[in-house]
Amino acid sequence: MLDFSVSVIIPTFNRAGVLARAIESVLQQSLPAKEIIVVDDGSVDNTQNVVGELQHGAVIPISYICQRNSGVSAARNSGIRHANGEWIAFLDSDDAWLPDKLKNQASLIEQHPGFRLCHTQERWIRNGVRVNQMKKHAKSGGHIFRQCLPLCVISPSSVVIQRALFDDVGLFDESLPACEDYDLWLRICAHEAVLFVDTPQILKYGGHDDQLSRKHWGMDRFRIHALQNILQDPGLDKCQQQLVVKTLLHKARILRQGAEKRSNHRRADKYREIEAACNSLLEKTIETKSQIDKK
Repeated sequence: MLDFSVSVIIPTFNRAGVLARAIESVLQQSLPAKEIIVVDDGSVDNTQNVVGELQHGAVIPISYICQRNSGVSAARNSGIRHANGEWIAFLDSDDAWLPDKLKNQASLIEQHPGFRLCHTQERWIRNGVRVNQMKKHAKSGGHIFRQCLPLCVISPSSVVIQRALFDDVGLFDESLPACEDYDLWLRICAHEAVLFVDTPQILKYGGHDDQLSRKHWGMDRFRIHALQNILQDPGLDKCQQQLVVKTLLHKARILRQGAEKRSNHRRADKYREIEAACNSLLEKTIETKSQIDKK
């Protein structure tokens, strides 16, 4: 029988109004988690009281960690360091799990030993109304590195990750204020196939003002940072390298054009330099292929 001891990490910041919903969705799982770790990223609301009320009589332990406001990456990393389970699951404090989420993932992992990450389909709720995902957000399993390049196609609230995988790829990048999940999925999916539960197992709520995608303009700025990082991975094969460079070129071009329209010359120059570096790398790739073809 699969050892599926799961530590659930819930990072939160000033979301006392919805935090209980997230915690209760874990407590109501048909396959119980080992523990819940709530990491309070410096909230000034009554988050601690919400957690305290739920700790009493909870069917599994609920730990509360409070830290100076350092961002969601630091909060998740703190939870990982304190976790005791062999598997790690994340749940954003504004999302919720459906009751059989962990059970369905455990079953799939048991059927496919060797996989170290499993994610799921999700159901989107925007301003209280269910909405359909766009085609670009389509999710899947297997070797999905290519699909991970344009934008994030794995929801943090849906994953369970074998803890040892973090020893191989590292933790969340705390220098990124957003797209930190995109960065981690690139590092994992460059080398790992993933499992996918193709029915919704989470409720992903949106439309509120404190979402990171609303707080930061030009999310591709952070994706470019992640793409530049993954390009330094010596384990990428030639095909993967070329895919990364082409994606980087496309995103840099869009941001450069946007900067030019706003007469932000300094920013435009920054992305123009990235474009030039990408074009140079692609030209070298073409030259190398041509030389090989001639032999």
